[in-house]
Amino acid sequence: MPIDFSAELNSDQLAAVTSRDRFALVLAGAGSGKTRTLTYRVAWLLEQGVPPWRILLLTFTNKAATEMLSRVEDLTGVPRSEFWGGTFHSIGQRILRTNAELVGRRKDYTILDASDADSLFGKVCKRVNAEFLKGKNAPKPKVIFDLISYARNTRRPLGEIIEERMPWVPDAERVIPLYGEAYAEEKRAQNLCDFDDLLELFLELLENNPSVREQYSKRFRHILVDEFQDTNTLQSEIIRRLISEENSLTAVGDDAQCIYTWRGANYENITRFPETYEGTALHKIEINYRSTPQILDFANSVLASREESLGFSKTLRATRQGGRKPFLVPTIDAYDQARLVIRRISSLVNDEDYSPNDIIVLYRAHVHAKELELELSRAGIPFLITSGVQFFQQAHVRDFVAILRFLVNPTDGVAFSRILALMEKVGPRTAGKTLELAGKIAAKKKVHLFTALSDEAVLKKIPAPALDDYRDFIISLQDMHESLCGKDLEAPAEEPAEAEEDDLFAFAAKNLAAIPSVAETTRVAGTPAEVVRIGLDGWYGDFIRKIYADWQQRGDDLRSLIGFAEKYESLDDLLAQLALLNSETNKEDVDGGERDRPMIRLSTIHQAKGLEYPIVFVIGCAEEMFPLKRAIESGDVDEERRLFYVAATRAKDELYMLYPKIRSSYGEPGLMEASRFVREADPNSYEMLHVSGRSSLRSNR
Repeated sequence: MPIDFSAELNSDQLAAVTSRDRFALVLAGAGSGKTRTLTYRVAWLLEQGVPPWRILLLTFTNKAATEMLSRVEDLTGVPRSEFWGGTFHSIGQRILRTNAELVGRRKDYTILDASDADSLFGKVCKRVNAEFLKGKNAPKPKVIFDLISYARNTRRPLGEIIEERMPWVPDAERVIPLYGEAYAEEKRAQNLCDFDDLLELFLELLENNPSVREQYSKRFRHILVDEFQDTNTLQSEIIRRLISEENSLTAVGDDAQCIYTWRGANYENITRFPETYEGTALHKIEINYRSTPQILDFANSVLASREESLGFSKTLRATRQGGRKPFLVPTIDAYDQARLVIRRISSLVNDEDYSPNDIIVLYRAHVHAKELELELSRAGIPFLITSGVQFFQQAHVRDFVAILRFLVNPTDGVAFSRILALMEKVGPRTAGKTLELAGKIAAKKKVHLFTALSDEAVLKKIPAPALDDYRDFIISLQDMHESLCGKDLEAPAEEPAEAEEDDLFAFAAKNLAAIPSVAETTRVAGTPAEVVRIGLDGWYGDFIRKIYADWQQRGDDLRSLIGFAEKYESLDDLLAQLALLNSETNKEDVDGGERDRPMIRLSTIHQAKGLEYPIVFVIGCAEEMFPLKRAIESGDVDEERRLFYVAATRAKDELYMLYPKIRSSYGEPGLMEASRFVREADPNSYEMLHVSGRSSLRSNR
């Protein structure tokens, strides 16, 4: 039975679905039925007599392609197997399989997963120039690999990316390109492809082989691309090469939801689409089925405040009736913010018949949620971090906490082992022997363990590649200790007892037990916040630049611990609270069936894109938190605005935006003001609520 498109689609959707224009850009606003539009577009093409194998559907996840083609099959009865649909990578590898020899591979090439690619790259780097990796500021191979991958996907000169991201690394502009060339040659020699090769070689195939390009251009008469705003330069070039005089191209996306330029998405791919493809018909799908009119009025106002040249104009229109304006709620500080969120959640669940699963708390950066995580744990409210692990469970946070643990308790062999294991060629056995030897020296020379750790005899036990990091760590540890104690490192020790050979940490623990603790021997001069600051200004604050591509974000996380530490009178209290927090039962195992249990969701906005919830809280809506200070300083505020727009349009029924008026992050308390994205919006589009930490946020529904 033919589909009655006019009955099943609204006027915006119908115009896009039935477009006969060769090039069509469909701007699908949030909650406007983008997937439905694409699905019906495929169905309409089939009704026009287009064979399914002449339709190419490009998506960003296999899940999206499967969902879309399943809907098409349900709608038309045409089996999904008859279509070419999938991610850019999956389509690339499918075409490369039959044309591999033309790009330097055999047809039986192997695809490396991310872990195997990292491993191979690391081996190549050590073979080509191992000395560079031993440099004091040299990044780890994984960080270099990510940098090269970014350059490949954006098609920007590698030297330019190196200058932007690693200006402090001596000789990087010479050595890193050598790594990239050797890695590429090694893959050719072993007949391997990594994920980036699936795109690069696909493009190379189309650029250098006219007959192949013509074959696929003729085959795919109709090309449809989902989430076009997220395409990078490499992907957009692939699309452009597939287009000939016989093709049509329909790109669906939303420039207002382009939030991934930091990982390579090229915003100009969608904004310049009409220039790239002359004669483009622009279709706007502006009817929103998700949110109340009041939420959409606010979201439209946020977007309207940007410069006109930065995107297409679009106004979302609601199909729903009723509702309340979004609420802007200033709070005293981050803890007051957390308590107000919890009180409102309790009211929603206990008095207004909402399930915890109906509620999500969004934030610009994971660091902004740490106080909320703490307060939810204290209140015994189950929650699920859908954007990764909890703040205090993140590897870089746990690493630094291990340093604090060892500072307070020098017999903590587990913490010491975790720290040393970060260093090149150091394992648990080396860590244990190091601590054991230092314990003997401390007892014999009657010095503090932290002094003994820098003894020449101990240094000789440290593998050469780790020596610089080890020295810097010990210096940092000693600086932290001196701040905490208010005096130079000196502590009496008793004569050593016999070592217990079956436990590498036993000897140190037994002998250090005889050494008076910091609290017993000295007056505590430095506050926990000051000690944390000294530690972050030392070895570990620099070390993360070498091991994490996103070191700036992780650095922000760690610096926020300074403000967090100000809440505690001693490091013992701080560490005790962290230990209790990390042992709470509400850190559910989401792979163990707990995902179906009613829980409050916490997520970064990036991870929440594409989702919707009846109740949305956006916390940290203050200047330098959202937009981030880093974005303000770099002049990259427009993407922050788009991210704020995405956050607002996740809400169906109610939207709460909260911000702390006092910030203590980085150890520099100061007054904060509401985010510019709220202040620049129409003041009539939201409602200001002034409440105290003992009050509840309530709406009159």
